[in-house]
Amino acid sequence: MTVSPPLIPEQRHQEILRLLRSAGVLSIRHLGERLNVSHMTIRRDIATLEESGRVIPVQGGVRLSGALGSEPPRERGSRVSLELPRKQAIGRRAAEFVEDDMVVFLDAGTTCEAIVPFLLDRRGVTVVTNDFFTVLALLPHPEITTIHTGGVVDSSSGSASGPLAAATVAGLGLDLSFVSTGAWDLTHGVTTPETDKVLLKHAAREAAASCILVADSTKFGLFERFKALPLDALDGIVSDCGLPEESRSSALEYGLELAVAEL
Repeated sequence: MTVSPPLIPEQRHQEILRLLRSAGVLSIRHLGERLNVSHMTIRRDIATLEESGRVIPVQGGVRLSGALGSEPPRERGSRVSLELPRKQAIGRRAAEFVEDDMVVFLDAGTTCEAIVPFLLDRRGVTVVTNDFFTVLALLPHPEITTIHTGGVVDSSSGSASGPLAAATVAGLGLDLSFVSTGAWDLTHGVTTPETDKVLLKHAAREAAASCILVADSTKFGLFERFKALPLDALDGIVSDCGLPEESRSSALEYGLELAVAEL
């Protein structure tokens, strides 16, 4: 059997970029196993790629930088398997905030969708969402009243946004809004790459008695170009145990309820 020679650094860098273009975000462990090198070697490669502006380190892994024109993948199929156990744990923890007879907004994305299975034992719940996959997940459960916001369809994410979606949400009386994000930090709060999503998140905040951010720990420390919600507009954050201690302490300083999902 012929053994392939080890890749030189430049070859590893190109392979890392190729894998990230396909997956969007990858763990250091996965890259080490894929390239058959040590974690330390992968960390050095990531540091080199970061210096050249091609990647951005995230908690436990790495993603492509915006400079390469590729954020963490918008395509739903490529995102649904990323950090699945983490999202399920967050979904279970977030559902603890939902009581019988509540009207709840679920923002677009796989993390909010992960809340759905844990709502099935609630009675009289109404779910409002801009996410088509969440609607599909709720179709077999007519005991939960489901309202879709309408709006401009984003086929890559399977969701809708824009003024129409925001107007629908603004016209409702919500008990609780769960908002999602691909990027948040202590300085900028919740940020998004698209203004249409800013409108919807504002509406979800204003229409609800309480607003909770649901985001796995890999989203912390990132920011996009448009500010959607400052941290002090939130009432709570649901994340996982990978969230840095710095962000946990700051959340409490903002008076936010912090719920950490254990994996």
